[in-house]
Amino acid sequence: MKKLLVAVAAVLVSASAFAQGQLNFNNRLTGVVDAPISRPDGTGAGAGVTAELVLVQGGSETVLTPVTTFRTSSAAATFYVNPVDVIVPGVQAGQTATLKVRAYEGASYATATLRGESATFNLALGGTPPGGAPLTPPALAGLQGFALQVVPEPSTIALGVLGAAALLLRRRK
Repeated sequence: MKKLLVAVAAVLVSASAFAQGQLNFNNRLTGVVDAPISRPDGTGAGAGVTAELVLVQGGSETVLTPVTTFRTSSAAATFYVNPVDVIVPGVQAGQTATLKVRAYEGASYATATLRGESATFNLALGGTPPGGAPLTPPALAGLQGFALQVVPEPSTIALGVLGAAALLLRRRK
């Protein structure tokens, strides 16, 4: 009985591996992609900035793992991420996934005061499709570079609205 359970578990694990496409999260690969990511001042994103790949399916977005950081070896390299291989769950090898790249400085994209994201792009995934030969995980062909933007803190916005309201009220008198 134990052998049967082990065999069934092995089959399920290997079958689930086929259901996932793969890609190489890299925004610079000569002849394939050159999509620099910069800060508002035009310098590279560099140290302290995290980059994540997001799977866009219908109205939902799923952050893929692992996330990565930016290169720091030279000023020219700071525009580009440290490459990592990413598995895309739920999308088979050979199928096309809709993706976007987000970058941020801080604990998370939602709370970051410096952040940005690319336009969505489509990419045929690598990996081993069911009943097919292995496909090389592709780099992010189709990705366009973008610049991070400063996101004003809500308190700054609230103060601006209060100031504008005060000016309008004073003007009425």
